[in-house]
Amino acid sequence: MKPKFLKVLAAAALPLLFAGCSQVTTTEKPQESTPESAQVNYDVKIDFPEDRYPLTAKHIKDAVEKGEDPICTIDREGADENRKLSLKGVPTKPGYDRDEWPMAMCEEGGQGADIEYIPPSDNRGAGSWVGNQLESYKDGTRVFIEVQ
Repeated sequence: MKPKFLKVLAAAALPLLFAGCSQVTTTEKPQESTPESAQVNYDVKIDFPEDRYPLTAKHIKDAVEKGEDPICTIDREGADENRKLSLKGVPTKPGYDRDEWPMAMCEEGGQGADIEYIPPSDNRGAGSWVGNQLESYKDGTRVFIEVQ
């Protein structure tokens, strides 16, 4: 995973680099309340259902507030390695899953991801929901995930 400084620098520089371009790669503009880091280009936005998976939603919000990226660049092939790197040194806890943000299936995931202990029903339900939402998108698709 790249250092957060480079992500912030890239987030600030990209709009300047492409200011004169006429093609927009976003399908929807972020709302005013969108975190600054999400105001970079993305391909699709999904609204994560806080009412269905409240503990995972809280983890996503908390991680983004701490500086993690709300955008996931789909990288299914890198998921196993990202999971291994993100969970390294984080012990298991009986009755809980170790939830990662950014998710292991995201290019942004891996070493340095924010980890939270979440009950399996919430965490696995959330993972299944996200997987279903993203199954038709190819690797490389940039997804803005907003908790609603």
